Amino acid sequence: IVTKSQTIENISKVVQNGYKRLGENYVDEATKKIEFFNDDSIEWHFIGKIQSNKIKKIVKSFSWVQTVSSVKHAKLLHKACLETSKTVNVCIQVNIDNEPTKSGILLEDVDDFIENILVFDRLVIRGLMAIPSKINALKENINSYKILKSEYDRLQHKYKSLNTLSIGMSNDYKLAIDNGSNMVRIGSLIFGERK
Repeated sequence: IVTKSQTIENISKVVQNGYKRLGENYVDEATKKIEFFNDDSIEWHFIGKIQSNKIKKIVKSFSWVQTVSSVKHAKLLHKACLETSKTVNVCIQVNIDNEPTKSGILLEDVDDFIENILVFDRLVIRGLMAIPSKINALKENINSYKILKSEYDRLQHKYKSLNTLSIGMSNDYKLAIDNGSNMVRIGSLIFGERK
């Protein structure tokens, strides 16, 4: 469940109903919530754009980072993990539709990227994360979803730690699940549109 911009009261309701995987986009906003709940049973996922100057805070607060797409950031995450004796789960963010406004690496660069970050043993590579284009989602064009699933299946045979395909948000979660996603990031469908 994506809890960005949600109040403590709203988040408390979903936690009380047993939802313990929460995603946040903004480090400073998330840190206050994480400190408030102070609950090790909640699995906090960082799903926002990584900024180098926030990496120590990300490692301190989150157990998952779903938006890794640069070796530089992977190296800094690893360094912060070493300093805090922590291990962090990561997903490689793929820019599946090659959109200039989105972060992520191109699909053809995934193998090289993984090989380059395997040396960072404090990062556990758990899978792929992507945000297919809204136009494709609206048209129910499943091509990008199928390509991602195929790539995920291939990588699973190569890397034992891979078990996560994080695709799908409030606008396309059904399409994503129908095409192999096993982790969706839903916020507005649960909490209503953000103000």
